[in-house]
Amino acid sequence: MEKQKRVVVGLSGGVDSSVAAYLLLQQGYEVIGMFMKNWHDESVTISNECPWMEDSTDAMLVAEKLGIPFQAIDLSKEYRERIVDYMFSEYESGRTPNPDILCNREIKFDIFLKAAEKLKADFVATGHYCRKGEIEQGGKTIYQLLAGVDTNKDQSYFLCQLNQAQLAKALFPIGHLQKSDVRKIAKEQDLVTADKKDSQGLCFIGKVRLPEFLQQQLLPKKGDILVIPEDSPVYADRKVSSTGNLLDRRCLSVTYEPHHGKKVGEHNGAHYFTIGQRKGLQVGGTGKPLFVIATDTQANIVYTGLGEDHTGLLREGLFVPMDDIHWIREDRRLKPGESARYLARIRYRQPLSQATLQMEANGLYVLFEKPQRGIASGQFVAWYDGEETIGSGTIF
Repeated sequence: MEKQKRVVVGLSGGVDSSVAAYLLLQQGYEVIGMFMKNWHDESVTISNECPWMEDSTDAMLVAEKLGIPFQAIDLSKEYRERIVDYMFSEYESGRTPNPDILCNREIKFDIFLKAAEKLKADFVATGHYCRKGEIEQGGKTIYQLLAGVDTNKDQSYFLCQLNQAQLAKALFPIGHLQKSDVRKIAKEQDLVTADKKDSQGLCFIGKVRLPEFLQQQLLPKKGDILVIPEDSPVYADRKVSSTGNLLDRRCLSVTYEPHHGKKVGEHNGAHYFTIGQRKGLQVGGTGKPLFVIATDTQANIVYTGLGEDHTGLLREGLFVPMDDIHWIREDRRLKPGESARYLARIRYRQPLSQATLQMEANGLYVLFEKPQRGIASGQFVAWYDGEETIGSGTIF
């Protein structure tokens, strides 16, 4: 008789992980529930939205109802070092980080996975809307990261930095379900989380007021908001690298100088803004709405453009330096000089777009069939073959 496999489920106190735990029990696994406490600082969380104490209690009640062992693990030190400090340094340098992707790579499928292995777990499971596939190649198992069946909830993008070793140990019990089915199962099993609202906040922290959060470390600093006209010469003679490379011209962002624009207002710190942002500029009387098209955190300038189709918001492609390219499917890694057609996205829930990936000696160029809006350095681009996430990278 085969030994019962042990799974540690990351119980977040939400409905998805609760149902994941229930389904694993139904499938005959030995299940342990574990709550990750990643944050202590209540001063920047909107406490009535998603406080960790309430989540921890709900996770414990679900474990009790299902009759599974439960424990809480405090990962706040690791979370601060690996996620929060990274966020601060990225915003400070004018980049746009994605803490949820980092949280999955660094916390849930690294620190948490190691904690589960200490409990002699065969797998860890989460309530993500994605699926795991397996294919055999040359006598070796290759794991696939596949989109969730519920296209409105598919979270494969958030897991685009996982590797084969992490996927080998991962289970995604609800990936084949619609969200409505998950809620239905929770109701039928009388789980306390059945009607609980989805968390909108940072991974396992709760809802955070981002400006206040950033102000803990990045102090407010008055600076100019400049508007760049559509017909600015900066777009005619886009700066290219010393190689004059056409790929660079299509994929690297424009470099703005103060003389390119006209002052229309003031802000409290360029590091609080990201490309494509509209809210928080507080500049009126411009006719069309203003959008952030670039920030310069050194000179503390926010560059803006009028209207959502402003040239400065659109880019044909992006570049990922060699060290920042990640292949989930190592067997499909491109060599310099090679190219391939994939579908790609630069943010969660964004529709997939046709793109050509061109690998060069210095890194990967991603050229979109249609120009993309609001590409910001620090974001992650992920590329797909149909439902399967093949790889990802941090945008330069």
